[in-house]
Amino acid sequence: GVTVLGPGPGEERAALCAFVTDSVHPSDLSTFLDVEGVAIRAGHHCCQPLHRALGHSHSARASLYFYNTREDVDRFVEVLEDTLRFFGSLEKGDEGGEGGDDGDAFVPLF
Repeated sequence: GVTVLGPGPGEERAALCAFVTDSVHPSDLSTFLDVEGVAIRAGHHCCQPLHRALGHSHSARASLYFYNTREDVDRFVEVLEDTLRFFGSLEKGDEGGEGGDDGDAFVPLF
């Protein structure tokens, strides 16, 4: 799963989203998303004390600005879900995804 760090739903927040996942290190996540054309940041973000307090060593961060579109956000979510599904399939030993021969399965380029 994905855990969003920061204010909860409905609370005021900036146009960025720091998060961690249960199964993928933020640096690996940012590399896989980058290969798919989605740029996020990964690391300490100059907030190591906060990371320690929250029990995380690193986080990933998606940042938006006035030029980003709804389609950009949808693409980020799509690629994030595909990447997490790919890593999940590795944990299960099922490199084909859902257990079948899926011609549209996510395959990283490296």
